[in-house]
Amino acid sequence: MPSLTMLPLAFALAMSAPAVLAQDYSRSPALPRNSYRNGEQTLRAFAPVSEATRYSIVKLNVNGTTVALGTVVDTNGLALTKASQIKKGKLTCWLAVEKEVDAEVLGTDEEEDLALVRVHAQGLKPIQWAAGGVTIGQWAVNPGIAETPQAVGIISALSHRIRPARALIGVEFDFRSSTPKIEDVIPGFGAEKAGVKAGDVIVALDDVTVTNREQIVETIRDFREGHLVKLRLRRAEKEFDAEVRLRGARSAELSAEVDPRQRQKRLTGEVSQRAEGFEQAIEHDSVLPPWMCGGPLVNLDGKAVGLNIARADRVATYALPARLVKQTLDSLKSKYKLAAK
Repeated sequence: MPSLTMLPLAFALAMSAPAVLAQDYSRSPALPRNSYRNGEQTLRAFAPVSEATRYSIVKLNVNGTTVALGTVVDTNGLALTKASQIKKGKLTCWLAVEKEVDAEVLGTDEEEDLALVRVHAQGLKPIQWAAGGVTIGQWAVNPGIAETPQAVGIISALSHRIRPARALIGVEFDFRSSTPKIEDVIPGFGAEKAGVKAGDVIVALDDVTVTNREQIVETIRDFREGHLVKLRLRRAEKEFDAEVRLRGARSAELSAEVDPRQRQKRLTGEVSQRAEGFEQAIEHDSVLPPWMCGGPLVNLDGKAVGLNIARADRVATYALPARLVKQTLDSLKSKYKLAAK
């Protein structure tokens, strides 16, 4: 048992411990900002990758404002970019040689959100595609036309399906009914335009019989805005067909607490206008603003493993895998009768 004379000393040591610990932590060196993963010092370490790829990338402007990057895929000046980033207006490209040239959109692939662009410049160097796939944890380098990359990250998920943003018929179901009976029709949506009315019962969707509302919700979940669905409806004792075009709920129609895109933007910053609905996408954790989409995602050998297609949220950017990009490119060339050179 400690003597009474020792208690004041023990108490003093106990009270001083937090101060000692705090002092130790305060002496711990903080990581300099230029040493962060996307800091200047780190990006300079990946400069050789940019040097190998920057002449295969263009920066696309519409009316003088940068909207996307483009990946050169042909010696004749063809490049691929993210289609939904390209707006109406005068399209030009900045090259790595610090020269601005005219460009034009030749065609688009709506499914993959890719646009094929003609860059009016000579001597462009096509990107080199990686022969293999990717591995979770490997470096993901995002070069632009500068001497250092735009950002670096790591592969966080292998190629997988990204479901589309929710699109709606524009009805509210009667939850008191076991059948998909419509209780209300939302103004401005496809159901109203197709003549659907409250009290109608949906008996089939795209010629497939349905018996409950869950079947309808799950089926439509895989369709994007603009998709046309065929409904078989029963009104009283009569059945009839109606074609309904799906559409998403606009921000003006939903509050910030209900609209997931508004909440996401408030929490994570700007995301791509289209950030969902890709059949196959690689996921990586590079922080890319939407205008950096359209450029290649490359490995440490400077070979493209994919094409950046969407900034999804704070910790996720999607890239179409190289195999899918090349297939889409071949399809676009064939569709628009463009010979490979």
